Order: sequence, then structure tokens, then C-alpha cells
Amino acid sequence: MQTNWKIGSLFGIPLFLDPLWFVILGLATLNFGVAYQRWGPVLAWSAGIVMALLLFGSVLLHELGHSLVARSQGIKVNSITLFLFGGIAAIEEESKTPGKAFQVAIAGPVVSVGLFFLLRLLVTVLPENSPASVMIGDLSRINLVLALFNLIPGLPLDGGQVLKAALWKATGNRFQAVKLAARAGQILGYGAIALGLAVDYFTGELVTGLWIALLGWFGIRNASSYDRVTVLQETLLSLVASNAMTREFRVVDANQTLRSFADAYLLDSNPSEVYYAESDGRYRGMVSIEDLRLVERSQWETLTVQSIVHPLTEIPSVTESTSVVDIINKLENEQLQRITVLSPAGAVSGVIDRGDLVRALAQKLNLRITEAEIKRIKEEGSFPPGFQLGAIAKSTQ
Repeated sequence: MQTNWKIGSLFGIPLFLDPLWFVILGLATLNFGVAYQRWGPVLAWSAGIVMALLLFGSVLLHELGHSLVARSQGIKVNSITLFLFGGIAAIEEESKTPGKAFQVAIAGPVVSVGLFFLLRLLVTVLPENSPASVMIGDLSRINLVLALFNLIPGLPLDGGQVLKAALWKATGNRFQAVKLAARAGQILGYGAIALGLAVDYFTGELVTGLWIALLGWFGIRNASSYDRVTVLQETLLSLVASNAMTREFRVVDANQTLRSFADAYLLDSNPSEVYYAESDGRYRGMVSIEDLRLVERSQWETLTVQSIVHPLTEIPSVTESTSVVDIINKLENEQLQRITVLSPAGAVSGVIDRGDLVRALAQKLNLRITEAEIKRIKEEGSFPPGFQLGAIAKSTQ
């Protein structure tokens, strides 16, 4: 369920706030407000609020850097969200080459470094030790820290994305590169948790130690997510239509009357949802029950099934060797309930729907899923939220 709040858009990219963002906004305001108390309470707290907002403005520009470079490569950016740990750009798919992936990864830190130099230049023209000069100087240093922190070489940080691009270039295998960069992120995350505990134990700085440990936990969680998605993508690419299709359809005589067809099949206690018509040993196409209902019943005695057949050349279909990734994208992009699978000879080999895809993937990954869950997916015609196959398949292209 979407809990983020949309606050507008920038360059056509929707901007969202996570409710927990207000927690860090309050903490940042408190931190700056206390640091500026020498200016008096009113000015100090006002400056604290302004600095907290400018901090997140810098984070927003950092994420916008990633987003605009991705868009220049033809990649859709779904949103930018500010949350407890900063910001994140929801970029729909991976860049096509290591070089382009590097460009997207480095864009954020480049923006932050650029802001650092721009703000340092601004400080030189402001009155020395004035509130504005102090605030701009602090903001410049924050942007430099933001850039350097994000360049730590482990996913999900930008440095991890840079490392991934470098490993991708070196190995020629994007998935292996992601796994190695995610492993680096996990190691760094555990290191941050250990550092946080050490800070608390040796210095008594509970809040600082807890925050470092929390950052480590966040890193581990997201690095592990990258790893899981990569395994899922590799598995999807290893499957083709013949691995996932079923023969849950019936073949009927194209020359029988509509009345005969209705009596023989539609009154069945367990009618099939998919029918294909054949005559003279050849498949003629798919029969839609909806089309049957559009025919006047008075004509059912004279018209044949052939009169309502959709030829195989006109229905959504794939071959047995079609990648499951392409099938998922076709189902999602065209909002299809199912797809017909054709043999090399052009005959109907099977049908595939979202339930069949989830079953095949679960079997490949040794995941436990019940037939009741598969049936529900088939009936609802959508992937369960936990699988997110639509988004993952799109990013696998």
C-alpha cells in the first residue's frame, strides 16, 4: 500500500515524501538549531529549519542528477522519494552498457561535488562570519560529505553502482557484477553495525552509535534485495515458454454448430476457460465465449464454431522458445489475461498466464507455493505484490 505523499514534480518526475522523512527533518532542525544558538533563539531555530530544508534540497538535486542522466538514456524514472535515510530515485530499468550505468551512478556525486564548489565560491562573496556565510559554508561541507559517503563502494550506495559498472565491464556479466557489489554492500553494512556498537561502547554516544548501526542495517537490507532481484532475473532469463506453459485448454470441432458447442462444453460441470477450434487436422484459432454470447440464440442452430473463431495469426501468441521475460512484458504491456504458445509448425502447444509463470518460477527457485495461491493469481489476473515480476522483467530487458 502506498503511504508516501506526493508533493509535486520536477522535470516531470513525481516527488514523494515518506512519512518518516519528518523524523529526520526534525532531528536535522534540532542539530542545526543547537549549533547556531550563539545567534539567539529565534534566529538559531529559524536557521535550523532553513538548513534542514536546504539539506534535503541538496539530496533532491543529488537524486535528480541520477534521474536526468537515466532519462537521457531513454530510461523512465518513476519517482524521487525523500525518506529517513535521504533520497532514492525509482529508475525503471538498467542501463544497456557498463559505461552508461557508470554515467547514471556517478551523476549524483558529481552534482553534490558541483554544489560544494558553487557554495564555496558563494561564501567568498558573503560577509565573513555572517549567518548566511556560516550556513552556506556548512551546506557546502554537507554536500561534499554527501558525495564522499555515497562513493563508498558497496550497494545500494552510488559507489556500489560505480563498482557494479566496473565489474560489469571487467567480467562482461552484469548479474555477476551486481552480486559482487551487493556482497561488498553487505560486508560494509555489517562493518557499520559493528562500528556503531563500538562507538556506543567506547564513547557512550548512544545516538551516534545507533544511527551508524541503523545505516548499516539499511545497507544490508538493500544490498540483499539487489542480490535477490538478480537471482530472480537470472532465473527468468533461463526459462522459456515451453518451461511454463500448460495444456489447460480444450480443442473443439470448428464445423459443429454453436448449439452443439454450447451444449457439449458450456454446460459442463467444469468448463475450460480456453477453447481452440480445429478442422481437417489443423488448428483454426481461438474460440471466445464472449463472442458466442453476442450471437443471437436463434442462429446457434445454423452457425458453426468457425464463424466466431479468432485466427491464430490474430491472437496474442509466442513460440515455445520465447523467453519468459518477453512473455511477462507482453502480458503486462498489453494487459493480457493469457498468451497462446505455438509450436514451430504453428500448432497450439499450450497457454500461459500469470499463475503458470509464478508456478514455473517457484519450482525453479524451490519456493513453496500452493495450488490455491496459483488459482487465485489466475483468477485475479495479476502478479502477487511479493513477486513484482512485471517490474523485475522490465528491468531485465
